[in-house]
Amino acid sequence: MNVRPLVTDAVRRLTDGGVESARVDAELLLAHVLGVPRARLLTLDEVADDDAARFGALVEQRADRVPLQHLTGRAPFRHLELAVGPGVFVPRPETELMAGWALDRLAGTDGPIVVDLGSGSGALALSIAQEHPGARVTAVERDPGAIAWTRHNAMARVAAGDTPVGVVEGDMTDPALLPELDRRVTVVVSNPPYVPDDAVLPREVAEHDPPLALWGGPDGLDVVRGMLSVAARLLHPGGWLGIEHADQQGGAVPAVVRAHGGFTDVEDHPDLAGRPRFTTARRV
Repeated sequence: MNVRPLVTDAVRRLTDGGVESARVDAELLLAHVLGVPRARLLTLDEVADDDAARFGALVEQRADRVPLQHLTGRAPFRHLELAVGPGVFVPRPETELMAGWALDRLAGTDGPIVVDLGSGSGALALSIAQEHPGARVTAVERDPGAIAWTRHNAMARVAAGDTPVGVVEGDMTDPALLPELDRRVTVVVSNPPYVPDDAVLPREVAEHDPPLALWGGPDGLDVVRGMLSVAARLLHPGGWLGIEHADQQGGAVPAVVRAHGGFTDVEDHPDLAGRPRFTTARRV
């Protein structure tokens, strides 16, 4: 089959299914089926019947709002490509900014200790370990389904030659979490569950991201409140904390951090679209 009408039909089907990024998703799915970069589609004329049938089946699943990353099995994050699928939160591009912020805090530091609370796919932990090879990074994940992906991605990065990342099964709000790291950690980062219980989410999120990665209580901040004591205990004086949040929580999360006490230099940061995205603070 010819590439152009194949993609055009897929875009129409995805648009009818309510997918906002229909053309991009159609092209990425076809590139995935063919095992080529997306740009390579410009130079292709024909697609074998078997590949066209496989592409059509993936398009139908995407039109039914299965996440694109679940269909390809991969999610890009900074310089990494992570394995993802059912049971793990798909990392978002917005979180890359907090990873960059953390790496800036670590610049010039020899052998810093970093903890990623609620690591999921391992995106933050593995990016920091890759881009600051001297760091000792620990990824903490509570969800048994998600931690399987954390471990898989951590092992893949070791095979690729990156610094190993420790993976610990645990609750980010547990007062007894990682006692061996008390007052030794340079940076704590977290993309915690922060969705309010009454929020209405896109189907890709509501039906496919794990509940433990999403829901954060009536105002979305129950887990954030619980993890602040853990972060404060782990961080050494002068250590840094970064917490991602929803764009509606740009005032609430800094207020919660200030109310907790023990932190200074509380600041909120926008994403590339100018929306409030993550809060940072420094341990007194």
